[in-house]
Amino acid sequence: MFELSIAALVFATLFAGAALYISFVEHPARLGLADGPLLAQWQPSYKRALPIQSGLAVAGGAAGLIVGFLSADWRWFAGSILLLANWPFTLFAIMPVNKRLMAMEEREAGAGSRAMLIQWGKLHDVRSALGTATMLVFAWALAGAG
Repeated sequence: MFELSIAALVFATLFAGAALYISFVEHPARLGLADGPLLAQWQPSYKRALPIQSGLAVAGGAAGLIVGFLSADWRWFAGSILLLANWPFTLFAIMPVNKRLMAMEEREAGAGSRAMLIQWGKLHDVRSALGTATMLVFAWALAGAG
């Protein structure tokens, strides 16, 4: 069970690190681009990040649920719920914005696409917060498991 606890923490930490990098480094940097290049950079970046972040959320959430079941420690369940909450949050809050942005061509970019990308960044910050909270809860649970 210790190995699975470590795996859950590692997956959550990788998710949080990727999300924080996007929130604090990549997205602010791309907002410095003109509207067309901004949209053109975001589209392939999103496509590449999607399977990585979604996979890490599932792997970390599933590992945490298993550890919670085996240990009967509520913190693993709480962390898993936080990490897995990224799925419905993404589907219902972020995906409508993603779909509109993905349907645009670079020549259509302008104030509207920039406003949506600013909104997207704020929504993505929630994913960063959920990942960071999960990482902290899992670390707390692991430290208390000794």
